[in-house]
Amino acid sequence: MSLGQQLAPHLPFLRRYGRALTGSQMQGDRYVRATLEAIVAAPEEFPRDVDPRLGLYRTFQAIWNSAHIEDDVDAGGVDDSEAIARARLARMSPLSRQALLLTAMEGFTPEDAAYLIDADTQRVEELVNEALAEIEKQTRARVMIIEDEPIIAMDIESIVRDLGHELTGVAVTRDEAVALAMEDRPGLVLADIQLADDSSGIDAVKDILAEFNVPVIFITAFPERLLTGERPEPTFLITKPFQRSTVKAAISQALFFDQSTVPA
Repeated sequence: MSLGQQLAPHLPFLRRYGRALTGSQMQGDRYVRATLEAIVAAPEEFPRDVDPRLGLYRTFQAIWNSAHIEDDVDAGGVDDSEAIARARLARMSPLSRQALLLTAMEGFTPEDAAYLIDADTQRVEELVNEALAEIEKQTRARVMIIEDEPIIAMDIESIVRDLGHELTGVAVTRDEAVALAMEDRPGLVLADIQLADDSSGIDAVKDILAEFNVPVIFITAFPERLLTGERPEPTFLITKPFQRSTVKAAISQALFFDQSTVPA
C-alpha cells in the first residue's frame, strides 16, 4: 500500500484538528495542504517508525510550529474572531491547546500526544488541565441544543451546565430549532444532523445563520462525510458516540474564537 493510501483515511480528521486549532476552515485546510505538500516534496522524511496517522499529525505539528509565527507577523488585517483568539492565546500556552485537542477531540493517548508535541506524558496531562481551566474561565455563553434523542440531549445539557453555561432550550426538529433561536438568541448551537421528523440539523443551522451569526458545533456519527474539503463546511465537529471530555473541548474551542464571549 502506498503512503498516500495509508494517509487518505486520516485526512478528514486532520482537517478537523486544523480547523479547531485555527478556528477557521480556510486556515485549517491551508495547514493541511502545506502538510501534504511537505510529505510529497520529501517522502523520505516522513516518520516510518510510527503509525501513519501519528506520522501525519507529527508532520502537521512541524508545519504549524514553523509557520504560524510568520502568519501572525505577515497577516496584516485579521478578522474579529482571530483577534479575539490571539488575545486569549496571549494568556495561554499554545501547547496546552494542542494537548487538549489532540487528546480530547482527536482521541490520541497522552503517550501519543507527548510524541506529537515533544513533551513527556505527565506534561501532556498537565497541559490538558491547564487548557481546560483557562478556556472555561475565559468563555461563558448561552447554549441551544438541537438533538432528538432525549438521553443524548440530557447528557449534553449536563455538560453545558457543568461548564458554567446557560441553556436556552432543546429543539428536536428543524422548525423548532429555528423558532427557538429566533425567540431566545443563543451564543452557541450544538446540532445533531438527523432530527426527529427526518429534517436536517444542517438545514436548521443554515436557517439560523441566515438571521444572525453564532458558533455551531455539529454532532454526527459520520464526521468524514462533512470533512471533504468542500466549502462551506462546519469548523467544529463531535463524533458519535462521544466522550464528555470531547464535548467540553469542542465547546471551549468554539467559544474561544467567538468575540461575544470576551471576558470583561
